[in-house]
Amino acid sequence: MEEVRHLIVGAGISGLATAAFLADRDYLVLEADREIGGYCKTVRKEGFVWDYSGHFFHFKHPEIEGWLRARMPDQRILKVEKKSFIAYPTEGGSRWIDFPFQKNIHQLPQQDFIDCLHDLYFARATGQKHDERNFKEMLYARFGRSIAEKFLIPYNEKLYATDLANLDKDAMGRFFPHADLTDIVRNMKVADNATYNATFTYPEGGAIEYVKALASEVDPKKIALEERLESIDLKRRVAKTDRRSIHFERLVSSAPFDRLVRMTGLAHDASAFTWNKVLVFNLGFDKKGQRGVHWAYFPNRDRVFYRLGWYDNIFDADRLSLYVEIGFPHDAEVDVEASRRRVLEDLRKEGVITDHQLVAEHHVVMDPAYVHITRGSLSEVARLKRILAAHGVYSIGRYGGWTYCSIEDNIVEARALAADFSAS
Repeated sequence: MEEVRHLIVGAGISGLATAAFLADRDYLVLEADREIGGYCKTVRKEGFVWDYSGHFFHFKHPEIEGWLRARMPDQRILKVEKKSFIAYPTEGGSRWIDFPFQKNIHQLPQQDFIDCLHDLYFARATGQKHDERNFKEMLYARFGRSIAEKFLIPYNEKLYATDLANLDKDAMGRFFPHADLTDIVRNMKVADNATYNATFTYPEGGAIEYVKALASEVDPKKIALEERLESIDLKRRVAKTDRRSIHFERLVSSAPFDRLVRMTGLAHDASAFTWNKVLVFNLGFDKKGQRGVHWAYFPNRDRVFYRLGWYDNIFDADRLSLYVEIGFPHDAEVDVEASRRRVLEDLRKEGVITDHQLVAEHHVVMDPAYVHITRGSLSEVARLKRILAAHGVYSIGRYGGWTYCSIEDNIVEARALAADFSAS
C-alpha cells in the first residue's frame, strides 16, 4: 500500500492552494479530470476566450493577489470597474436599471417605484424581522412585498431553481447586497451602488491563469490526473481510488461534501443536501453588441436565462462575446439544443443580438453549481465535519464546505489549513 502524509482530493483552486501552501511537501493531489482547474478552466475558440463560467476576481487580501501576480509575470491583468444592470420587464420591453435593485427603485416606472417605496417603508416600520425563518421571509421582512416580488424572489428562484423558502435566511452571507431605508433614499440623489465586487480583475488569458499561478508552486509529479477517489476507510485512514489504495495521515477534499460523506460510509441525512445545476453557454458573434455592460440580471420568468456576462466589454474586443447562465433543479434533464435555441430567441427579444451571426460556441453543465444552504445542511455539515476531522479528513471550498464563497475565500481557507498543519 502506498503512503502519503497529505492526500489532496481535487486539483481546482482549493486543492492546488492547499498543496502550494503546505510546508510539508509529502503530498499527493488526486484529480478525476484530465486537466487541472475544476470550474476555473478556460476555453479558446475562434479567437474568443471563455471560462467554464464567469469568474471575475475581486481580492480583499492584497497579499494574495500579489502572490498570484508574482507567479504570472507575463500575463496582462485587466482591472475593471464593474457595470451591472437589471433588465426590468415592462410592457414596452425591458428597462435597464442599475444594480442592486433595492437601491435603485427610483429608476423604475413611477407606479412601480411608489409600490416599492411604500412596501419597503411599512415593512421596516412594522418591524417584521421576527418573520425571518428562511430566505424568502427575510426578503419580505426587510424589503417589503414589491421589491421582493418584482426582483429579489423571481431572480433568485431562477438562479437557485428552488423555492426560496427552502433556503436559510443567510444563505448568501456577505454576498447579498443589503441596504437600509436611509441607503435607499440617499441613493436617489447620490448614487452609491458599490458591492463586494464593484472592481474586479481578469487575466487576459482567462481564469486558468490564476490556476496556473497556484500550480506553479505544486510539484507536477505529485498531481495524479484522471484518477478518481472511490472510498475512504476512516478508521484505517485508507483511500481507495480506481487505481490503488493509499494510506494517508491527513486528507483534504474539495469534492462536493455529500459525495465525500458517501465515500466514507458515514450515516447522514441525504435529504439535507440539495443544489442546482447551471447550463452555461459561451457564445461568440461576428460583430460588436452593446457597450458599457459587464453583467445583466433577468428576473423575467419569460426569459430562460437569469444572467448574462459580456467578455468583449472586459477585453474591449470588437466582437460580442457572451456567457449565458440557466438554472435547473439538480434532478432535471438538460436539453442543450432546445436551451440553445431558446437562448438565441430570448437574446433577440432583449435586443442583445439583432442581425448578429453566431460564429463560435461552447457549453458546460455545472453540477453542482450553487448548493442550497438550509438549516438542515448547516447542521449536518457541522456535525459531519467534526467526525471527519477526528479521522484526519478536512472538507474545504465552496462545494467541500457546502457554502457560498468567492474564489479568494477558497485560497484563504486553504492557506489557513496548511498553516494549521504546519503548527501541529
